[in-house]
Amino acid sequence: MSINPNIPLIEMTNITKSYMMAREKTTVLHEVSLTVNHGDFLAIVGPSGSGKSTLMNIIGCLDLPSEGSYKLEGLEVTGQNDNKLTEMRNKKIGFIFQGYHLLPKLTALENCELPLIYRGLPGKERRKRAMEALERVGLGQKMNHRQNELSGGQQQRVGIARALATNPPMLLADEPTGALDSKTGLEVLDMMEELNRAGQTIVLITHDMEIASRARRTVIIRDGVLTEQERRVSHETLARTQDGNKERIVQQA
Repeated sequence: MSINPNIPLIEMTNITKSYMMAREKTTVLHEVSLTVNHGDFLAIVGPSGSGKSTLMNIIGCLDLPSEGSYKLEGLEVTGQNDNKLTEMRNKKIGFIFQGYHLLPKLTALENCELPLIYRGLPGKERRKRAMEALERVGLGQKMNHRQNELSGGQQQRVGIARALATNPPMLLADEPTGALDSKTGLEVLDMMEELNRAGQTIVLITHDMEIASRARRTVIIRDGVLTEQERRVSHETLARTQDGNKERIVQQA
C-alpha cells in the first residue's frame, strides 16, 4: 500500500444525492463536504433515515453522487463507470459489515483468501496474506476452523481479517458490532483502535453514540447534513446533537 501523505484519502466537496421517488425528487444528502486524512479514525453517526447509509455507499464507491466532487486518494470518483468503481473499491477499500458474510463451507483462512482470488493473486501469496491478516486479529490458532466452529466475535474478526488481507488504504465499517453482545462488541472496537494506532485509516458508520466516541473524530449527520466536526466528543453531546437540542458539538475534556 503506497501512501502519499500530502493527498487526503477522502476529499468530498458539496456532495448532493437525490433520487426520483414516485415521480418526485427526494434529496437525501445536502452539499456534504468531508475530508479524511491517512491515519484517521472517523465515525459518522446518525439515526435511521439521516443519510448515513447513502453517504457510506458513496464513500465506498457503491453509488455516485448527483452533484459535487468526491476524490479518493486524489482520483475523482464522480462520473466513473461501474468497472472503474469496482476497481477502486477492490484496491482502496476493505469492507467490514454488520453481518459476517462468511461462506460456511470454507475455513477462516479460505474466507480471507476470497478477495485476493478476485485480484488474481497466486495461491502462495494469497495464503501468506490471509495468514498474516488472521494473525493480526488474534485468530492465528483458528485458521482452519469453519463458521460453525467460531463464535460471533471470532466470525467478525475473520471479516476484519478478510478486509485487511487486501492491504487497503481504508477500512469502511458499517455497524461492525451490531450483531454482537456488548462485551464482544467492545473487544472488536478495541482491536479496531489497535489497528488505527498502527496506521490503518478507518471510517466507521454507526447509530450508536458510545461506539462513535471510540473514534478519533466524529461527525454527526442529520437530515442529510453534516454538523460540526470535533475530536473525541462526549456521549452526552452526541445525544443532544441527535435530539436536535444543541447546534454545536463541544470537544470532550
